[in-house]
Amino acid sequence: MSETEGHGGGTVSDKTNETDETDETDETDEAPYPQDVGAPAPRRRLSCLAAGVAVLALVAGGVIWLFQDELFRPFGDPRACDGSDTSLPNVISAAGAPLPSDASEIHYATKNGTAQVSFRTSRLPDYLHRAGLVPEGEPLLDEQYGDAYALGPDETELPKGLCGPALRGPAWTYFAKGAGPGVNVLTERSPIDPDAFRDPTRVIVTFAVG
Repeated sequence: MSETEGHGGGTVSDKTNETDETDETDETDEAPYPQDVGAPAPRRRLSCLAAGVAVLALVAGGVIWLFQDELFRPFGDPRACDGSDTSLPNVISAAGAPLPSDASEIHYATKNGTAQVSFRTSRLPDYLHRAGLVPEGEPLLDEQYGDAYALGPDETELPKGLCGPALRGPAWTYFAKGAGPGVNVLTERSPIDPDAFRDPTRVIVTFAVG
C-alpha cells in the first residue's frame, strides 16, 4: 500500500495498486478445468473393460475344454461315440448281466438296434459266469464256449464306429447259445500265458438293444 499527500496536508492510502496486484495473482493461480483433470479416465475404463473381456474369454475357453466330452458327445454322455443313435443307461447290462463293478474306460456305439460296449476290467470271469457264457467251474478258455480270434500278438482292432482304445491281440471270443438274448464277447488274452487273460483286460461286448 502507498500513501499520497492530499488537500490540507493529509495522507490518502493508494488501494488501487494493491487491488490490481491481487487480481493479477488470482488470474495466474486459477485452477485447471475439471475436464482437463479427468481426461485420461475414459481410456483407463476402456483398458479395464478389455482386460475383463479377455479374462472372461479365457475362463469360458477353459470350461469348454474341461467339459468338451459332455458338451459334444451324443446325448451329453462322454461314453457315447459319435454317430450313436440310442443312449444307454448309466448301468449297462448285456445278456442280462451288468458290466463288472470295476469296469473303466467305458465307451459305446449304438446303431440300428445293436450296441457295442468297450471297457477294461480285472473281473471278466465273474461277468462270463453271470452272463451265462461260461458255467462256473469250467475252463474259461475252452472251445466249448468260445474260440480263438484271428488277431495276432502285435495287432489291434477297434470295430468301426466304436471309439476309445483298441483291443490288442491275441484275443478270444465268446458267443451266446440257446434261446436267450444274443451277446458276443471279445477279450484280450495274455501274450505270455495262453490259458489266461491280460490283467486288466479290454473287453468288447456286442448285444441287441430295444
